[in-house]
Amino acid sequence: MPILHWLTRDADLHAATRVPYRLLEEAPDLSAGDLDAGNMLIQGDNLEALKALLPFYAGQVKCIYIDPPYNTRSAFEHYDDNLEHSKWLAMMWPRLELLREMLAEDGSIWVSLDDTQAHYLKVIGDEIFGRKNFILDIAWQKRDGPPNDRKIGMVHEHILVWAKCREGDSKQTVAEKTFGLMPRTEKANAQYDVFKEPDGPDPRGPFRKIDSTANAKGGRNVEHLIYPVRNPYTGESVYPRKGRNWVHNKEDMENLQKDGRLYWGVKGTAGTPMKKLFLSEAKQGMTTPSVWSGFALNQHASSEMEKIFGEKAAFETPKPEVLLERILHIATNPGDLVLDSFLGSGTTAAVAHKMGRRYIGIEMGEHAVTHCVPRLNKVIGGEQGGISQSIGWPGGGGFRFYRLGPPVFDEEGHICSDIRFPVLAAHIYFSETGRPWRGNDDSPLLGLHDGRAYALLRGDRGNVLTRATLAAVRQEIARQDANFAGPLTVYGEQSRLTPATLAQQSIVFKQVPYDVKMRT
Repeated sequence: MPILHWLTRDADLHAATRVPYRLLEEAPDLSAGDLDAGNMLIQGDNLEALKALLPFYAGQVKCIYIDPPYNTRSAFEHYDDNLEHSKWLAMMWPRLELLREMLAEDGSIWVSLDDTQAHYLKVIGDEIFGRKNFILDIAWQKRDGPPNDRKIGMVHEHILVWAKCREGDSKQTVAEKTFGLMPRTEKANAQYDVFKEPDGPDPRGPFRKIDSTANAKGGRNVEHLIYPVRNPYTGESVYPRKGRNWVHNKEDMENLQKDGRLYWGVKGTAGTPMKKLFLSEAKQGMTTPSVWSGFALNQHASSEMEKIFGEKAAFETPKPEVLLERILHIATNPGDLVLDSFLGSGTTAAVAHKMGRRYIGIEMGEHAVTHCVPRLNKVIGGEQGGISQSIGWPGGGGFRFYRLGPPVFDEEGHICSDIRFPVLAAHIYFSETGRPWRGNDDSPLLGLHDGRAYALLRGDRGNVLTRATLAAVRQEIARQDANFAGPLTVYGEQSRLTPATLAQQSIVFKQVPYDVKMRT
């Protein structure tokens, strides 16, 4: 597969491993509403924030949407977008690597860009997510007319979409199999009608006429799909037109005939029957095209910003809420987790909130406080801008606000001694398994994974491995799986069991904090 080279590529490929794990510290005065709603707003560098989230949310995010700086060599109020090409790629590579780790197996990532960097991102995105996992490039019409300063004016942007994985040779990625259909439109339903037939209208209601033949030219002729079909009204045998063959085999075609699913025209004299597709049997949704036009323009987003913040140019390139509504409608279901690590004005979080999705929004600038928090507070209060009226948004919900705290590990890579149990537990379990920790503070057992158990002894309940503390761990293991007989890894301050006893019971003991290493 072709790869993209840039000045600092070799160093950038390993940039994510050099990012320190940091604590997330809640700022209660900026949190609002229902604090247990599962929503997070984080202020800080998004690369460090993503690294801090990994032990808790790796493999849990259903949909990632990002609208990164476009590198257009124009300075925005809230972004320094004047990045050299290599610096832009150096910024994006490690972030995309960590974002991939955040995705669930059926998750997808959607990236908004213009022509300045979209094609370069396609190449590095294929390398990170896998070319086979690329879904499509959506052309989104962002303005209703071309700019006057160009002979050919750009009116669209790209939304590049990748999935986390694909199973075997499946035509669809795992994410696509879970994608939602768009609601049926009046235009689509208008294709169905009650057609006249010799026996009267079909009692099953409106239907659409579908060609019952397929092109047989160019070596695609299939002999067993060329056979006579009897017209029930004239009695004559009908063959496919020259250069065509039937879509269905003879048995299936006869069954369609018996069930009255072939349309022979108003008088029953059609040379080739059409297949009936009834409205009542049609898909309850519609496939989404790759060109999105006429429903979400930048001017709509600017108007939304003005209504929310009272200033027309608070952000130069906001995305309209209805655009994010379509993305989340396709890629997620209520309750799913959505992530935006370039939150900007907070549109992704606002739309996810209104649509009943959980969300994590990350924004580095001060407007995380001055814009994102007020906007989400308005959402909680039931503001009626954006998509609110169309979905009947009543208000409610809540979020927790966090800032990045001190590093979890010291300069030698050992975990700091004053780290609290939940943070230590999450990092140990993630470093051992690559999975987020879903345990609780009350048990020394962190969990079972791939036939091995992991435990962390608590200082306030005995952090020395003895026969008594081992018995407590074994008891917790039995509660989760009474038949478990696999090896056990125990983290603690010290072990008083002999090496022979540890070996006999298949126990690996690791000393805290010295054996707790940063996962790279």
